[in-house]
Amino acid sequence: MPIFEHVSHYPQPRDEVFAWHTRPGGFVRLTPPGMATVVEGPTDLINPGSEIVLKISHPLLGLVPRPVARVGATWKVRHVELDDGRLFVDEQVSGPFRRWRHEHHFADGPGGGTTITDRVHWELPPMPTGVDEVVASHELRRLFAFREHQLREDLALHARLRAEPTHVLVSGAGGLIGSQVCALLTTGGHTVTRLVRRAPRSADEARWAPERTTIDDAAVERADAVVHLAGENIGGRFTQAKKRRILDSRVDGTRTIAAAIARSGRRQVLAQASGIGAYGARRPGELLTEDSALGTGFLADVVRAWEEAARAANGRTVFLRTGIVLSEGGGALAPMLPLFLAGVGGPLTNPRAWMSWISLDDMARAYLHALFTPELRGPVNAVAPEPVTAGEFARTLGRTVRRPALLRTPGLGPTLVLGAEGKDQLIETDQRVDAGKLLDSGFRFGEPTLREALRHVTRHDERG
Repeated sequence: MPIFEHVSHYPQPRDEVFAWHTRPGGFVRLTPPGMATVVEGPTDLINPGSEIVLKISHPLLGLVPRPVARVGATWKVRHVELDDGRLFVDEQVSGPFRRWRHEHHFADGPGGGTTITDRVHWELPPMPTGVDEVVASHELRRLFAFREHQLREDLALHARLRAEPTHVLVSGAGGLIGSQVCALLTTGGHTVTRLVRRAPRSADEARWAPERTTIDDAAVERADAVVHLAGENIGGRFTQAKKRRILDSRVDGTRTIAAAIARSGRRQVLAQASGIGAYGARRPGELLTEDSALGTGFLADVVRAWEEAARAANGRTVFLRTGIVLSEGGGALAPMLPLFLAGVGGPLTNPRAWMSWISLDDMARAYLHALFTPELRGPVNAVAPEPVTAGEFARTLGRTVRRPALLRTPGLGPTLVLGAEGKDQLIETDQRVDAGKLLDSGFRFGEPTLREALRHVTRHDERG
């Protein structure tokens, strides 16, 4: 039976590193969004008997062949052993493997740090050749490299912030960014209440109906801070109905939250989503800072109204003007990646046009940084410090997945998907946005360069 082992070292003490793993959100942070998503659990954190169910979202699970782990299939794992501060073990109950046992060993490391030894005993179902075992071993190495980097950066963030336990109310908690923000908060020892549009099913949920400007005022009063991420997805054709939903979902939700904060009589911090669309779709030759004039066009108008709607909130407010968020699990990169893996990828727009991007994990960390950095307020560009041209983006992605990146996407494709206005606002952009304000406030990027970000989110590098 194959045994895989991965040893990693962290500067934080063992009790601190082990405690991170005992809190809600750890499994979400250590599971690449493009590989699988947590659909249920863990039912009792890492205590024996606790179970978690994953839905496979990668055609290979990243680990085993398609016939064994098809997209949409589930993988159930149960925790079976716990030695506080030293060990916990989980095993597969049902899923793609014939056997899976993952032992997490914790020991004191050099200089007062921690050494984690991940030891996986695994066995695939019977296969016609041994090739699949080689592929699975390779994928395990990539997975645990992702996990090591993720844990290292998250622990470093919490160590820098040293924030007191805080109760945070989060809208849009189930989205691509929101799920990671909530997991990052809870692994840092904070409490999260999620705003939902249905009847709450647990104590960590509260109801709101932004289209009717109603919200659970008691939940707002209990919170020390609010992260507001909810809003209609901007992907899709820019029909009049779609544009109305994009605008109304943002303005109505923000007005609802801001008014509730004002009614509460408390001065909660509000960290709110915004976008670099504020500057207009095309600003060639400019380096755009938070002091730059706002642009024209639909998305610029949305951002104006969106940020203005927060005026009623009576505490510190931060608007995170988000760039292109890179993740294999959604956003702009997800539909591009299959084209590049098939060898037919290339620039989506003018190769000389600037793209301002940020990795999903740095985006999540930026929200925590905004919450717990008192001097940070107003608009903040949430972009990586090194924007690139569309041509450089395509070349770097091609090198990362070891494929050519020579074919520029025909303009008709994005037009058919997004319509002429959607293509104008989302694809044919040229925005070189400056990250100086975020950097000057003390934020440290885990993936500051495009090469590092793409290697992390795709779990690829130039060697495969």
